[in-house]
Amino acid sequence: MRILIVEDDPTLANQLRGHLEQEGLVVEHASDGREGLYMAQELPYDAAIVDLGLPELDGLGLIKALREGENRVPVLILTARDGWQDKVLGLEAGADDYLTKPFHFEELVARLRALVRRASGHASAVLRHGPLELDTTAKDLRVGGTRVTLTAYEYNLLEYMMLHPSKVISKTELTEHLYAQDFERDSNVIEVFVGRLRRNTGSWRRKARGPCSPAWGLAFRAGCANPTRPFGAACCWPPPPCSCCSSPSRALCSTAPSGRVSMTRPGLSYACGC
Repeated sequence: MRILIVEDDPTLANQLRGHLEQEGLVVEHASDGREGLYMAQELPYDAAIVDLGLPELDGLGLIKALREGENRVPVLILTARDGWQDKVLGLEAGADDYLTKPFHFEELVARLRALVRRASGHASAVLRHGPLELDTTAKDLRVGGTRVTLTAYEYNLLEYMMLHPSKVISKTELTEHLYAQDFERDSNVIEVFVGRLRRNTGSWRRKARGPCSPAWGLAFRAGCANPTRPFGAACCWPPPPCSCCSSPSRALCSTAPSGRVSMTRPGLSYACGC
């Protein structure tokens, strides 16, 4: 997950960055409200931590500007203002949660993760997708009840994809949400991690398309939720448009060009028979 901290106290900002990075999160910092507003508008973040007493533009003004611009990034207010009136003003301005100083870092992380889950439409801390169960609290993956060990980057990649199970996610988007800005965008690290995930979860097998199927040439997506479907059959997700004429597809066409929504292997794409 990629988190924006808007905090004018450098000591607290560094402490927040250190603790969140230990949790495997990508963290970026803005020291005033105008810089924070610009970064939140121009860059993709999974959540933002915003102080109220900011220079240049206060926290309430920042949040209002985001919501007026239809920016839906989840915002957690972190402030020393503990009056109920301040909480009401913050939430009515468009914040999603409110935490007062002093605070425990464990509570902050739990609140952030809950905000991101809810923003993606998930209520439970356990994400389920077919045979996969990912406990985001314990950072534990089970495939068909069997525990699978993942590295930190593999876990972060799988968590992001399971939070967006039906979405085709570009390599650029994965890079932006999993790595800092100075990461080499042309690296093949994402492909390597996706390959490891497919092997670790058994999705490389012919009858077990798993958590991250490649949409060749552009992106990855969470794969078929029903691993018992025969190889080469239409996926149990609502079928994507035909790669030739964009009409609803019902079958796989081996003669269609290798498409942006191929769910099985190179050379196959969904087609309606046109």
